[in-house]
Amino acid sequence: MTDQVSWHNQDTFWELFEPVLFNQERESSTQEEIDKITKLLQINEQARILDLCCGKGRHSLELSRRAFDVIGVDRTAAYIEKARFEAGKLHLNAKFIVEDMREYFIPNSFDVIINMFGSFGYFENPDDDEKVVKNMYKSLREDGQFLIETAGKEILARNFLEREWSEVGDLLILSERKVGQNWSRIETRWILIQDTNRVEYQVSVRSYSALELSSLLFDCGFPKVRVYGSLDGTEYNQAAKRLVVVGQK
Repeated sequence: MTDQVSWHNQDTFWELFEPVLFNQERESSTQEEIDKITKLLQINEQARILDLCCGKGRHSLELSRRAFDVIGVDRTAAYIEKARFEAGKLHLNAKFIVEDMREYFIPNSFDVIINMFGSFGYFENPDDDEKVVKNMYKSLREDGQFLIETAGKEILARNFLEREWSEVGDLLILSERKVGQNWSRIETRWILIQDTNRVEYQVSVRSYSALELSSLLFDCGFPKVRVYGSLDGTEYNQAAKRLVVVGQK
């Protein structure tokens, strides 16, 4: 199956990649990541938080465990269903909603919005990314903060691997990457093999440098933007692990 434009709208893609996206390593890092986010943003205990593109809700659930008022939003119904089930099982108050990130916003409703693990830049049209940021700006209360955590263009260039493979359980994952549109996108050919079944996807994600992403937030209304090289708040330089951009309303 190949669909370069709308791969992100295919339920089968997200369901097949579930064991890859939510592997044990990522699950086990959740508490530490929330520790870092709450410290970096200095989130107070009364904060209302939106987890945009929450997946199965691992960050939302951890925030809810800490008594924050949390809403998780994702376009994949199967993920949201699992997040709701887990919240019910753990007697947590986190709410989960199925919605496209381009359409969801509630004016003046959140103190903090987080968008984690490269869940930004999926869309072919850059105007859609701008729409997402503007929606998040409108959704924040005064002094609210919007955190985007992703792989910056500088990091992608430094660590670029044209081909690699990995195994998750009985799933063999092969990837072949190339730089597209003058470094504005990373095009990845994914091949997943399970038993005798073989599925292929063409995935295209827009890549942002620190300057490009911070400029997007400025252009969408954020008067204050900070850039970090990790959730620890380190400098974004040649040793940066991730690109973390925080816009404050």
